[in-house]
Amino acid sequence: MTLYLDLIFLINIWFDFLLLMTTSILLKRNVKFKRIILGSLVGGITIFILFIPFNNVTLFLFKLIVSFLMMIITFSFKNLKYTLSNLSYFYLTSIILGGGMYLLSDSLSYSSNGLLLYNNHEFNYLVLLILSPIIILFYLKQMQKLKENYSNYHKVEIVYNRKIYHLNGYLDTGNNLYDPYKKRGIILVNLNLDYKPEKVIYTPFESLNNKGLVKCLKPDKIYVDQKEFTDYLIGLSNDKFQIEGIDCILHSKMKGYLK
Repeated sequence: MTLYLDLIFLINIWFDFLLLMTTSILLKRNVKFKRIILGSLVGGITIFILFIPFNNVTLFLFKLIVSFLMMIITFSFKNLKYTLSNLSYFYLTSIILGGGMYLLSDSLSYSSNGLLLYNNHEFNYLVLLILSPIIILFYLKQMQKLKENYSNYHKVEIVYNRKIYHLNGYLDTGNNLYDPYKKRGIILVNLNLDYKPEKVIYTPFESLNNKGLVKCLKPDKIYVDQKEFTDYLIGLSNDKFQIEGIDCILHSKMKGYLK
């Protein structure tokens, strides 16, 4: 088998560059471009250990040391937690890219020409180099979308009539409902509660499609991510929420108090 060491060296540097750049974007690290290049060069040098007869344990430890060195060179060393966070995202991205590359490499290992199959390594390398940034870009967009979406999910506990209700809440900036009497924010919930009619507070609402009154109750306590909130009402909604897996829609003004 012919081994093109220079080509493998360049490919290794390219992949390390993509991984370090992706880690920097995901963690919002403010690093200079030349530090990412330098870290990629250090990672690319590891290709030469293929010619050193290391056992599996020694090889693993060597790669781990090189990875730590790459993190320090690229992102500098502030503390151990910071470096381990960089390293974990680096490895996570490496697994994603490695899995995608393996799938593509396996699919492109053989090309067909009629009934004949032939192997074209040069073509494979070229395709992998072109497609690897696309895989990373797709991964970045999905991670950012996931981060933005699920950062609005919160654990909610509502105490009412000595009962505790554990709910999955979603912080919706479109929920700006207030009761007209004391200007308390309203949390919309899908719950079957035993309540006394005389304790119901009717609050008018208006949306794009309709308007009407929503039944509101004053809970004993409300906890969102174990943080207590006061001066809020719970509005009883008969409609199922369109957002996946939630039981209540939190009020928009809670945004400044939740991370």
